[in-house]
Amino acid sequence: MLAHCKLFFQNYSISHGYPSFPLYFCGMECVLLCVGKTDRGEISQLIEQYSQRLKHYTKFSLHIVEDLKNTKNFSEKLQKEKEGDALQKHLKAGDRVVLLDEGGKQFSSLDFSAWINKQMSSGIKRLVFIVGGPYGFSPAIYQLAQQKISLSPMTFSHQMVRFFFVEQLYRAHTILKNEPYHHQ
Repeated sequence: MLAHCKLFFQNYSISHGYPSFPLYFCGMECVLLCVGKTDRGEISQLIEQYSQRLKHYTKFSLHIVEDLKNTKNFSEKLQKEKEGDALQKHLKAGDRVVLLDEGGKQFSSLDFSAWINKQMSSGIKRLVFIVGGPYGFSPAIYQLAQQKISLSPMTFSHQMVRFFFVEQLYRAHTILKNEPYHHQ
């Protein structure tokens, strides 16, 4: 299939009600792009712990766009536009952009792992997930996105979303490898 992929003849568990499919582990990089640093040390530690775990399965990196200065003088629209401009500087041609957005598609952990597998086998080089600022995304970022994913119908702080997402990405890879981390 794709020259940069190795095919592992390992099938996804049919017992979960999903069709059997081969797993492809590609040179695809997963990027989590966020606006603003994580202020809480304990959350940063958890993000780092799962980021390190992820490196056993895929190339993973976390990129932080600095918080804007003097936002008290900005309208909500202007702040989203400026954050959008800063986010776009981290994107490359050919990136598949996925927004973590409350209006996005929701997945179970098993469905998310199947979706990740599909992305890996598609031949894309970078899968970029974006967590926006406090007011969400600019229209320009929405236009760049190929998909939106919601982690929950609930609202979480932008700090917590980072951890929840990195943990779910790790969980997806352990499901694909049939490792005992995820339990039904």
